[in-house]
Amino acid sequence: MPTKSSKASSSIYQLKITLRDSHPPIWRRVLVPGNFSLDKLHQVIQLAMGWTDSHLHQFIVDGEFYSIPSSEDWEPVLDERRFKLKQIAPSLKRKFTYEYDFGDSWTHEVVVEKIITAGPGEKYPQCIKGKRACPPEDVGGIWGYETFQEAMQDARHEEHDSYLEWIGGEFDPEAFDLAATNQALWRVKGPGKN
Repeated sequence: MPTKSSKASSSIYQLKITLRDSHPPIWRRVLVPGNFSLDKLHQVIQLAMGWTDSHLHQFIVDGEFYSIPSSEDWEPVLDERRFKLKQIAPSLKRKFTYEYDFGDSWTHEVVVEKIITAGPGEKYPQCIKGKRACPPEDVGGIWGYETFQEAMQDARHEEHDSYLEWIGGEFDPEAFDLAATNQALWRVKGPGKN
C-alpha cells in the first residue's frame, strides 16, 4: 500500500493551457507531475505550446508573481524554482496565469482539470491533446498574430510577401503535431531524474 508521501509524489496534474484571446482557441492539454517546480512547468508550457523560450516569463497566482528573480525586476518576485505545481494549485479547477514575452504579452490561462495517479510505465510530462499552431515569436502579440494570419491568407495583402519571407515559407494556423510535442516534452527532467 502506498504511503501518503509516495501517493503525493505520484500525483499527475491534467492541465489545460489556453492562449488568452485566441480565436479560435489555441490550447494544449498536458499531464505534469505535481512535484514539478514552476521552473519545470515553464519548460513544459514552452514546449507544449511551441514557444522558443526567447523571452521573459512569469506565473501569476492570487496576485503573487513567480519567476526567476533578477536585480532588474521592477517588483519583487517569488523564486519559481522553489515552488511546486502542487503548492500553487492544490485542488481541481484551480486557475492561474502564465505570461510569456512581456512585449507581445502572450497570456495563458492554466486550469487544473484533474489530479490523477501516475500510470505504470507512463512518461511524464506528456501532452494528450491540443489545437492549432503556436503563433510565431515576435509577431506582435495576439493582435499582431491576427494581422499576420490575414496577410498570409491573402496573396494580394500588402504585407503578404514580407511575412512569407519573414516566416520562411508557408504557415498553417491549424497545424499541431502531438507526437513531436511529446518527443520534446519527454526530454524535460523532473525531480529524481538524471
